[in-house]
Amino acid sequence: MVLFHYALVDDLITPEEFERRVEEKIDECGDLLDEPTAAMLVVGALGRQHVKIRALSGKSSLFCFFARVIDKTEPREFDRRDGEKGWVATLLVGDETGTTRVVLWDERAGAVLEIAIGDVLEVIGRHPGKNMREIYALALRKASCEITCTATAGGNAAGLSTEPVDLDVILVGMDAPRTFTRRDGTTGEMMECVIGDAEGTARVVAWVPDLLRDIPAGSTIHITGAKPDRRSEGRAYCIDETCTVSRSDTLVTIPFAALASVSDTGTYSVRGEVKAVQEPRSFTSRDGTASWVRNIRIGDGDEELKVVLWGEKALVPVLPGDRVEIFHAAAKPGRFGGIELGVGRGSVLRIPHEESRAITFTGTIIPGNGCTFIDDGTERFLVTGDLPAGHDVRITGVLCGSRIIPEVVEPADKDPDQVAARLAALAARLDTPAPP
Repeated sequence: MVLFHYALVDDLITPEEFERRVEEKIDECGDLLDEPTAAMLVVGALGRQHVKIRALSGKSSLFCFFARVIDKTEPREFDRRDGEKGWVATLLVGDETGTTRVVLWDERAGAVLEIAIGDVLEVIGRHPGKNMREIYALALRKASCEITCTATAGGNAAGLSTEPVDLDVILVGMDAPRTFTRRDGTTGEMMECVIGDAEGTARVVAWVPDLLRDIPAGSTIHITGAKPDRRSEGRAYCIDETCTVSRSDTLVTIPFAALASVSDTGTYSVRGEVKAVQEPRSFTSRDGTASWVRNIRIGDGDEELKVVLWGEKALVPVLPGDRVEIFHAAAKPGRFGGIELGVGRGSVLRIPHEESRAITFTGTIIPGNGCTFIDDGTERFLVTGDLPAGHDVRITGVLCGSRIIPEVVEPADKDPDQVAARLAALAARLDTPAPP
């Protein structure tokens, strides 16, 4: 048992020195510690600590963590390039901070036969190269500690099964088809989409874009034979010529997370009111193409969340007061503290349809933080377009929610009675006496 934890510090001290320190720690505590606990204390004293799953993306080359088993595969035999046989098995494990896949090779693969769903394990392992979504197990053992994990295979966590599944989902959004080159040099088309159901959102890669080409975003669809993509993080599927996609009348709802529940890792769907907007900023991406980024802030009640819009989503016209819905966006720690939600490729930004009506409104143009208002002393609306600040105008257009989309803008006549009425209304709003 001592050698299990020694793997965490084998680059620091010898096995004999490690055993000596463990025995010394047990003696110091009057035999109140068992050997594994004493070994963990020695490891901690040497600067190596157990981490949570969200910290597995750190720079360390070796990790030790506790996690509960969510799903597993049976050991599978395969042929190596040199002709030798090998064995591999995979565990899906999680804690309160997330999930990860633990891969066991060769003689370690047989250990899954002794592991049951729900078991708590202590795992020592490292990432395979730059792949941060998997841990190659160097050692693991069952542990008696309690682990909080709400993820379930096939529910809010992607399981390990690769068997095709049928789905009733909402087609939330899709990117434009793009061309790719196969290994044999031929080209084809693919399209990336976001779907959602009661379990949340998922990414879909359509290798036959025609399956979805005539289906508008927001439609409920039935997919047969979707293939789980276990190489991706979170829920993901592929559909090809063996699949079918059809419109469906099934009632499907997608849950939204409360802004207060968003942590600094994971993928979320949220909605709220735009509280602040910055102007889009252009930049040059790594491949030399021009792109854009924009920061906004949304709120739901007392909670607010920073949101970063990337690419074409940064050019979507959003203004303070707009209601927005965001699907399948990745959370991470913000550069200047707090949490921010990134909405780029693979995410969807949607402004729900609002009932509109014709309107003619006269007022003063007032600039705001990234937006423009028209105010008549009693009512105030957002207004789109480049309008002269401080001028009185009459706008004829369409009112959508709290925003006026102008069709005709003309200078307003300064009627003395109207000016006096507007000043009185403004004074009443400020709770001060009206001017004589």
